[in-house]
Amino acid sequence: MTDILFINKTKELIDNLKSVCANYGLGNDGNEFKIITQVFLYKYINDKFRHEAKKHEKKLKQADNFQEAFESLTDEEYGFMVRRIGNSSPRLKPEQTIDYLFGKLTADNFAAVYFDPTLRAISEENSVLFSIKSTSGAKDRMFDELSQFISDPSQRDAFCRALVSKLVEFSFEDMFKQKYDFFATIFEYLIKDYNSDSGGKYAEYYTPHAVARIMAAILVNTEEELHDVKCYDPSAGSGTLLMNLAHAIGEQNCSIFSEDISQKSSNMLRLNLILNNLSQSIPNVIKGNTILESKYLNEKFQYIVSNPPFKLDFSEYRDTVEKDKERFFAGVPKVPNKDKDKMSIYLLFIQHIMYCLDDKKGKAAIVVPTGFITAQSGIEKTIREAMIKRHILRGVVSMPSNIFASTGTNVSVLFLDAKADSKQVVFVDASKLGTTVKDGKNQRTLLSPTEEGRIISAMNDKQAEEDFSVVVSYDQIKEKNYSFSAGQYFEVKIEYVDITADEFAAKMEAFKSNLNSLFAESRALEKEIQKQLGGLKYE
Repeated sequence: MTDILFINKTKELIDNLKSVCANYGLGNDGNEFKIITQVFLYKYINDKFRHEAKKHEKKLKQADNFQEAFESLTDEEYGFMVRRIGNSSPRLKPEQTIDYLFGKLTADNFAAVYFDPTLRAISEENSVLFSIKSTSGAKDRMFDELSQFISDPSQRDAFCRALVSKLVEFSFEDMFKQKYDFFATIFEYLIKDYNSDSGGKYAEYYTPHAVARIMAAILVNTEEELHDVKCYDPSAGSGTLLMNLAHAIGEQNCSIFSEDISQKSSNMLRLNLILNNLSQSIPNVIKGNTILESKYLNEKFQYIVSNPPFKLDFSEYRDTVEKDKERFFAGVPKVPNKDKDKMSIYLLFIQHIMYCLDDKKGKAAIVVPTGFITAQSGIEKTIREAMIKRHILRGVVSMPSNIFASTGTNVSVLFLDAKADSKQVVFVDASKLGTTVKDGKNQRTLLSPTEEGRIISAMNDKQAEEDFSVVVSYDQIKEKNYSFSAGQYFEVKIEYVDITADEFAAKMEAFKSNLNSLFAESRALEKEIQKQLGGLKYE
């Protein structure tokens, strides 16, 4: 099966699962996301286990019927096989496979006796490595009992049978040698209705791939081979930034650490990690409030990426956070009398990232509102001053407007580096790049691969380009009141035109004549207006 054909078959599977949900009244229902993603995950790990089992058990590799051969394994043979598989896949028992469930489709009470218990057992038996933890340490389940989302009990068996029937139509096995690029496509298609930046249910978790690729390419700019690297995102969402970063570093060379307050977001990230051979990092996924009670305050990270929420009401715990003077050195925004939901929580995330950054070799990329880079006072300026004082500012890229279709806020990306060169800071103004397209009700700016490369080259090669990029020193930044805007440093060009004295006199005479004519018209108009006003009478 070719890559294109496989992608199409996978998309067809996803569409079929959505169709089943729609047929049973769950289309656009709040629970549809859970059902689609969890059933897809079950399909994936089932086929992944088959793939790994065949590699480590000759009987299964040579068998004409995998399910029959699997059920015939002795306890000793099964134990030896799963030990060799290790953590590369969740473990399944013979009665937990899709083929086994398919063989039980006609059984009474299919949902309650077979389908739900199977998913429950897989969750429990793989909880150590595949469960997401909250800040308190409590673990979630990989799978819910999905039949419960059908309100009519008489329809639950039929619903679960329909789901399983869609899962046996083809196998993922032939594609497990594929790397990130393939599964990124599938992941985005899988969650496209729930994770769009054009008004979808989970818009807050979305970072455009162009921005993510640029951030990763600038951060991982080294010939040095990287090993055992810790990558962190304190507002991870579905993991777009982390996946791009891991891909640039090499999935086998890094561990992922993340925090996010949203359960839905954390579940998306878990799925993304599994699809990208990063399942060993799932125990590091924390569902919790990063600002209030971060799990990783005692960790220092070599790479940090973040697209934090810009505005959010955190008035309930604002005073508690303010007590942490070390982490929030620049201060905490005050609670406004109105519009509490517009509190600038991103300022806390920036400070948190600076706190968690490895002070010897740490690098970070942070999406911020462009207003942050020029604010003349307040917490914003204090943070910028600290970046210069600590010698960690590498550069800033100001992105085109509408690069995020869901917000009118212009964004920039801060790049921090513990080894930053204080005499070669790069500011890039990419605001004029891109092509504007219609995206639903919104306008969206798309960057071409050439434009992405232009931004990356300017940063990594420290290139100065007229009206696009500039290379400055920390001293110059101080002179400009700590502005991080490229436009503040561009040369102002004054064009001179050589003319003779006679030509100059002629031009001045023409200007005077034109002005006299305009003044005369103005006086005549003034008199006419006064005349008209004088003729008005009260009736």
